[in-house]
Amino acid sequence: MTRFSIAALMLTTTLISPAFAGPDGTIDKIEVTVDMTAITNPAAAARYAHIGDDLQSALMARLVDRIAETGMTLSVDISEVELSNTYTEIVGSADTRLVGTVNITDMENNSNYRSYELSVDINQAKAFLPTTVDLSTLSASSNEYYKAMIATFADTVAQKLSE
Repeated sequence: MTRFSIAALMLTTTLISPAFAGPDGTIDKIEVTVDMTAITNPAAAARYAHIGDDLQSALMARLVDRIAETGMTLSVDISEVELSNTYTEIVGSADTRLVGTVNITDMENNSNYRSYELSVDINQAKAFLPTTVDLSTLSASSNEYYKAMIATFADTVAQKLSE
């Protein structure tokens, strides 16, 4: 029985242990793309015009200790930014979300690949809002909202990278 338990533990460790940041935990490239045609609200399109650069910067800041000349590629494709009607009315800001597909690719080890869809909403982003922000009047067009959504998305990607 002990042999079986040790073998099961070793198998579990082998299946779980590959880090999705390269063998030495490094990332050589972070790419963020945005399909601006997915943003149908003109005000949202204007507000989120620089989301790709802002998200890439946020990811780099969170992963700075893992960036190297060799490693894996982290790519994010922001496929949808739903800002519902909060540009015209305050009610419903909790329904807005930032959605994207995250791919982690190891060009030297094709079995070390991961892809998932990530969706964050303002409820998840509350921790990144200044304490002075009144959630009942928070608008999706505000700087606080924008920064909190970017920070939440980047933090979630960084956390999942370590899983």
